[in-house]
This record gives sequence, structure tokens and C-alpha cells, in this order.
Amino acid sequence: MSTSGLRDYLDGPHKAARDVVRAGLGADAELFEPAVRLPRDEYRDKVLELLQRITAEGHPARGFPKKYGGEGDLGGFIAGFETLAFGDLSLMVKAGVQFGLFAGAILHLGTERHHERYLADAIGGRLLGCFAMTETGHGSNVQALGTTATYDAGTGEFVVHTPTVAARKDYIGNAARHGRMAAVFAQLVVGGETHGVHCLLVPIRSEDGTPMPGVTLTDCGPKLGLNGVDNGRIVFDQVRVPRDALLDRYAQVDADGNYTSEIENPDRRFFTMLGTLVQGRVSVGGAAINAGKAALTIAIRYAAQRRQFGAPGSADETLLLDYRMHQRRLLPLLARTYALHFAQAALVDEFVRVFDDGSNEHDRRALEAQAAGTKALGTWHATETIQTCREACGGAGYLAENRLATLKADTDVFTTFEGDNTVLLQLVAKGLLTDYRESFGKLDPLGTARFIATQAVEIAVEKAALRPLIERLRDVVPNRNDSADPDAGLRDDAYHSGLLRFREEHMLAGVARRLKAGIDAGDEPFEVFNRCQDHVIAAGRAHVDRVVLEAFQTAVRNAPVELRELLKDVHDLHALATIEAERAWYLEHGRLSPGRSKAITALVNELCGAVRPVAVELVDAFGVPGSAVDVPMVVPSQHE
Repeated sequence: MSTSGLRDYLDGPHKAARDVVRAGLGADAELFEPAVRLPRDEYRDKVLELLQRITAEGHPARGFPKKYGGEGDLGGFIAGFETLAFGDLSLMVKAGVQFGLFAGAILHLGTERHHERYLADAIGGRLLGCFAMTETGHGSNVQALGTTATYDAGTGEFVVHTPTVAARKDYIGNAARHGRMAAVFAQLVVGGETHGVHCLLVPIRSEDGTPMPGVTLTDCGPKLGLNGVDNGRIVFDQVRVPRDALLDRYAQVDADGNYTSEIENPDRRFFTMLGTLVQGRVSVGGAAINAGKAALTIAIRYAAQRRQFGAPGSADETLLLDYRMHQRRLLPLLARTYALHFAQAALVDEFVRVFDDGSNEHDRRALEAQAAGTKALGTWHATETIQTCREACGGAGYLAENRLATLKADTDVFTTFEGDNTVLLQLVAKGLLTDYRESFGKLDPLGTARFIATQAVEIAVEKAALRPLIERLRDVVPNRNDSADPDAGLRDDAYHSGLLRFREEHMLAGVARRLKAGIDAGDEPFEVFNRCQDHVIAAGRAHVDRVVLEAFQTAVRNAPVELRELLKDVHDLHALATIEAERAWYLEHGRLSPGRSKAITALVNELCGAVRPVAVELVDAFGVPGSAVDVPMVVPSQHE
């Protein structure tokens, strides 16, 4: 197999951007290894030095308009950002804060005067900034933030204030040491009326690094990981900023204190503003998947050379990767990594299309849901993968020098930043259950029940009644393909997607029935929804599982001929392992017979054996730079 050919296919249209970052990560192994032994401030300053280096190389500017020194290449920008996750994740996160969030807020929420004044310095690393959204008392519920920005018509200024301890800005990257300005999200109060959350640019440090008057900055202290990022807390005490500090693309305040917006509905305005920042979720999901690739590269290379025990009477010990249980631990995760890689690539393509083409509101809402779901599954997958890789490498995997410990610590927060994964899956389900074009984020259980009950419930129930019979008939009466190959039906793409689609539709229909029953009984809408929340989130997960699978199917169909057979094996391993993981549900709902369930497990084992001879080549195709994976427990020369 040609590793280079597979790598080129995985890299896709943004290969050049990925290779630039790979080259930078591989140029100086010492600088790009996690500095776990450095004092905290030295480590942070080192990460800043690295940030300035990649800035000088021009990568961060790639995603910004050409008139400000960029290249207007959003897809390449995200691909390069994802690739940074092969190196020190503190650098990746700090770059995300600076360029994706701070500069991104200026670009997407500001207007021409903000772009002219700040963008070039922000993307050039000369103006270091923060994205001050999260508060001690509110994270996911951004609409309820407590920070206020009150307009003083007498002076033409906004007064930014932290009214309570719960309203202090918390966990803010760049705040503790390096940031000079913050994009602050606050309740906008004009003429005594609150207009909801808006974003303003607020200086927090002077040129010499001292806090600005009225601004209190404190350090969040040591964290589980990412200690090269200077997370801090910000408290504002009646801090005054000029009227033009408001990023006013979607809402304006004139000198007399008149508030105007083309988007009259405040909920719609809020979600439109936040929707422009979806790039953060797109990027974090991709970075997490890449961190998982690094862990798998280390663990699979190690398993391909480490020996343990052997056949009775034999002097030779067996390679770890030849044990079926070791294959079971690592190879389905490898297959899922490929699936998520292609799902992420499809998401990036859609993101670029939506933002470059100025697509309609429906497309933007669909993109937000797709980004939320992919981010949730990608970050959970990274957490599971890195932990499994650590265990699969035994004591060696526990040593910091072999990097898995750092990967584990640094990625743990990915499941909750840029949106808590459980909340994100709820967002996915809400998009499925309601017409987002009308609701803009307010899930009305009654409307939900009516919408789904009239369109899906009856059909889903009818299909559910017939499918068990069809399934049992397929088990006892093989079709022509089954007669030639007993596993042919189990390796059918339509069979895989059909099972996952059935689960998704059945769960959505079930949620709709429960919501409708609660409303019909006269229960409070919030309580009705709360009782169903676990069901709602499971439905969201089922939807994303199906989307990921079908993205992989598309990638296999579009692959060069010489790669299709290999990728089909990997795809089938992912598909059947996904179904196997939920076989109890399928059995409960009559969609699998016991015999077919057992056959799926047997075929997963068989596919693990089929993938094992090419496992090292499959991880090599990820193109993780040597400095990130040539750890002491793996002999680099065996994999060059």
C-alpha cells in the first residue's frame, strides 16, 4: 500500500496548508515538545514565542481577507489549525484564542472601522486579545450572562461592569499574562432597556502589561492540562469605553442613545451573532480528532514492535498487535478516527461554502447543528482513544516522555469548551425536532410534538412493525449475495446506513410522542422537556452517528481506485463496530435477531484481523510529524 497516496487523499484539497504546519512542527523537536518541567510562566512565554513564530510564517493570516494581509482561505486556515494539534496543544489553543476567537469576533461581529483599526494587528500577533464570554455563573447559557454594558448618552461611552462574583469572566485564555484587549460579551443596556448580549472591545492591559483602570485580572492557576495557556479571570468596575467599541455588524447605537438592528427578534439576533462564531467548534472538533491520531500512531507503532507472552512451548513472544483483544481495543478506534476525519472534512467544506457564498439562514442553522454534533463526537472520541492508547501501552504509556499523559491531560477540556458536548447534542436534537427558521433556538415542546407527530410518528411506527419480520426473514432466507458469501449482506453500505437511520428516526419519533403526551396531559412544558432530556440527547447522538457513517461511505466511493478496497475494510469495521455497540437497542426493538447480532460480532473480529497487517501504514498516513510521535518507547527507524 502507498502510504503517501493515502496521506494525500486524507489531506484533501488543503494539503499545502497542512504541510506548512507539519514542516514547522518538525523543524525543531525540542521547541515543540510539551514543556512539562518548565515553571508555569516560562512555559507560557515559550508558547507565546511559538505563537509569534507561526504568525511570522504567515499561517494565521491564511483565513482572513486579503486586504488585511490574509489569503482568504478559510478551509486552509482550519486545516492548518487542526494540524497544530499534532504538536503542543497549548500552542494550538492559544492560537485558537488569538486568531479564531478574538480576531474572528472582530471580523465577523465588527464593521469596516473595526477591521481597519484592529484586524491587521490582531492577525499579525501585535495586538494580543481575549474572548471574554464565559462567566463563573454562566457558561453554556450565554443569553443569561451577567456582565453589563450600559450606554451613557452624556459622554458617548459604554460603561462595562461586573455586578456580581458570578458575573466575572472566567477561564479566559490570554487574560492572565499576555492579553491586552478583550472581546467582551455583555448585556447591552441603552436608555434603561436591556437588548440582550452583544460584544464590545475593551482594553484590559496597557502597553507595559499593567491592568487598565477598573480592570482586575487574576490567574486561574494550575490546570489539569494546557498549562502553557494563561487562563485568567476578569472583573470590570465601571470601565468606560467609547461608543465605537461596540462590534456593531448586527446592532447599532447612535450618539443619542438610539438602539437599532435589522434583526428585530432578539432571540434571532442573538443566535445570528453566535452563529458567526461557529468556526471555533469546527476547529476544536478537528483538533481533537488529530490529537487522537497522534495517540493512535504512538500506540499502534508500539503494539507492532512490543512482544509479550507467546504460544506454550515456543521461545518466541507474540507482538501485542497480533492479540485479538489488543486489536479489539485499538483498531475499531482507528476505524472511527478515519470516519470522523472524513466527517470533519465534509463539515469544513460546508463551512467554507456557507461563509464564502453568504448562504441562507436555513443553511447556517444546519451548519451550526452539524458543527455541534461533529465537535461533540470528535472530542469524546479523542478522550476515549487517548485513554485506551495509554492503557494499551502499559506502564510505558504512563511516562510523560512517551507523550500520552500530556495528550490525555491537554485534551480533557475539549469535551466542555466551545460548548459542553451534552448541551451541543441537545442543540442537534432541537434542530431535528423543530423548524429552526421559526424558533431560533426556543424549543417549544408543543410545537415540537405537532411538527414531528404529524410527519414522522405514524410512518416510523409502521416501519418499526414491519422491519423485525423482514430482518428475521433475511436471517433464514439468504438472498443471492448471502448464498455466495454469508457476510455479504452485513457488509452492505445500505444495510449499515439503514440500521443507523432507523435508530435515528425511531428515537426522534419516540421523543415526539413523549413530548406530545406530556403536553396533552397538561404538564408544564419545561418539565415535559426535562423528563425527556436523556432521550433527546440520545436522538442527537444517533443522528450524528449516521451522518459520520455516511460521510465515510461517500469518501470510500470517491477514493482513488487503488485505495477503495482498503478503505472499505476500514469503513466496514467502523460501521459494524458502531452497530455492535448498540446491539442491545437493536435487539430490544426487533431490528436484529440474536443470530445476526452474533454474526456482526464475529465479522468485527474478522475485520480487525484484516486491518491488522496495514495498521501501521494506516496511522502513518495521518502524517503526524516525527517530533510528536517518535517517543522513547517506539523505535523511529522501524517506521521511516
